[in-house]
Amino acid sequence: MEQREIMQRCVGILTEALEMRRRLRADPDADVTADSAVAGLLEDMLPRIQLPAEAGAREVAEIVTEKLGPAIVQITSALTFAFVQLAEIHDEGRTDVSSADVLRSISLHYERGTS
Repeated sequence: MEQREIMQRCVGILTEALEMRRRLRADPDADVTADSAVAGLLEDMLPRIQLPAEAGAREVAEIVTEKLGPAIVQITSALTFAFVQLAEIHDEGRTDVSSADVLRSISLHYERGTS
């Protein structure tokens, strides 16, 4: 999966979470069950791992780290990037830009293929 798609999906997850939070604030009894965008991203990105039956704990840890590490780094980098963008706008005290605006801007940036 390309970094562009990972970034857009992470922004989608954050946008979904933001909307769920807003709905709960408006109606604390609202049903805001997540549509499992996180689970979908993980399912698409994390490889299936086959472990040898005789593998010891250390070998299992090494295999899991080797196989899952790159995907976890990509997902974490995308979420961190989005967080930093949101935090910078917040820290600047900007009231002319909403969180949704920032997330939309990030998504559009990556949609155009400019990373």
